[in-house]
Order: sequence, then structure tokens, then C-alpha cells
Amino acid sequence: MPCGEAALLLELSDLADVGAMHAKVLAADPHGVVDLVPAERTLLVTIDTRQRTLTSLREQLLTLHSTRPAQAASPSAGTTPRKIPVRYDGEDLQAVADLLNLSVPELITRHQSHTWSVAFTGFAPGFAYLTAPGWTVAVPRLPESRPAVASGSVALAGSYCGIYPRTSPGGWRIIGHTDVPLWDEDLQPPALLPPGSAVEFVEHT
Repeated sequence: MPCGEAALLLELSDLADVGAMHAKVLAADPHGVVDLVPAERTLLVTIDTRQRTLTSLREQLLTLHSTRPAQAASPSAGTTPRKIPVRYDGEDLQAVADLLNLSVPELITRHQSHTWSVAFTGFAPGFAYLTAPGWTVAVPRLPESRPAVASGSVALAGSYCGIYPRTSPGGWRIIGHTDVPLWDEDLQPPALLPPGSAVEFVEHT
């Protein structure tokens, strides 16, 4: 669908379809595309209208979507995972372990045993929605959001993991904290974890 005069919004079936399409567009590197913004079921593609038209973009995107990738892979396949040190001291750590019928050490081991990938970003600048193929559990959000969640809080909600880049309200269940900055406006790009990047969580030492 047209989204303003310089972008198309693709509505896709699910997160896996978004990830596959995002990877296809990145690999094709279409002429005139200046920005890609994946979300849970959509992909926004923005162009420089001095270089091409939305009509030509639509035709190319339809062709890309109809082609099968050379091999099934996550958007972060082939990228070097960024290590994120975590202190597993979150106020919801025991409650999450109980919800999943795990001990706290088992929960920590399971959290660290996956390579996570950034499916999309949102909610706040630098907040990455992380998924992992082997993470099959769903963690319910808190019944009521906290008025303030500390910057660096590592949290779970649904099938996602996320790290709060700044202090803000939030209803995700906090399992730990990290000192790694997630957003710095003086850097390019300012987000530490853009869509498609890979993450591994390790014990803070």
C-alpha cells in the first residue's frame, strides 16, 4: 500500500515472512531505496523519488516476494553476534522461572543458550524486539505496567526478549540488567542493535 508519497507499506503474513522479505530486499539492494523499517507484520520501504517511482518499486517488491530464498535463514544469519553481559538480578526472575516450571539457573542457561536476532525495533529509540528460533515459550506481560523500568533492564514478554534503552514505563518481566548502552545519538547508526543483527547473552563478570 502507498504510505505517503515516497514509501510503500507491505502487509505480510507473520514475523517469519517479514524477516524473509527484509532479508530479500537487503540482498537485492534495490536502486533508490533509502530506508527499511520492519515490524511484526509489515515492512515499510522508503525511496528517493528523484531516483525511481513507487510503481517500479511495487513491481520489484512483488517479484522479490514471489521468489524463494536460496536457503532458509534468519535475518541475522552470517552476522557475528554481539555479546551482551547480563546480571541476572531482575525483580521478575524467580516469577518467570516459576511460570516456565524451571529453576532460576535453568532459566538463565536457557536464556543464554540461544542466538537471538533483532526482528524489528520500536516502542522507544533503540528498543529491539529479539527472537530466537529455539525459544518456544511465551511469557505473559505483567497485569499492570510499571511506571518506570530502569535503563538496561533485560526483559521478556510473549516470545520476545528486549532491553530497555532508557528509563520508561513498561510491562515486560525483568530478568536482569546490562550496562551496555543501546542508543547513542552521537553514533551512526545510533542504535546498537538494528534489525537483522544477532545477540548472545552472557553472564556479567
